[in-house]
Amino acid sequence: AGIGKCVAMDLARRNARTILACRSRERGQAAVEEIRAATGNPAVVLRLLDTGSLASVRAFASAVLREEPRLDVLVNNAGVTGLPFAITSEGLEQTFTINYLGSFLLTNLLLG
Repeated sequence: AGIGKCVAMDLARRNARTILACRSRERGQAAVEEIRAATGNPAVVLRLLDTGSLASVRAFASAVLREEPRLDVLVNNAGVTGLPFAITSEGLEQTFTINYLGSFLLTNLLLG
């Protein structure tokens, strides 16, 4: 939704293979279908990613590096505000993990 969906739509309009990294399979698939229909680009795909889980980030990065021949652009757009204080299963503060650590780790893992 929001800025991330707009960026994905623009990339797909430029005929780029576009990977939507989403927490929710249902919402992500709906966005994929909407973007494909609006752009005519069949190379829009969904991959599940929860930036609040470093294990999820590692699994996502591993799959991208294994499955994609190259990665030209990475748009980090995950962000939340107003969440109650919570600790992740990995012992990290949830908001900080989602907004900073997850994206930082993902970027570094994808740099290879």
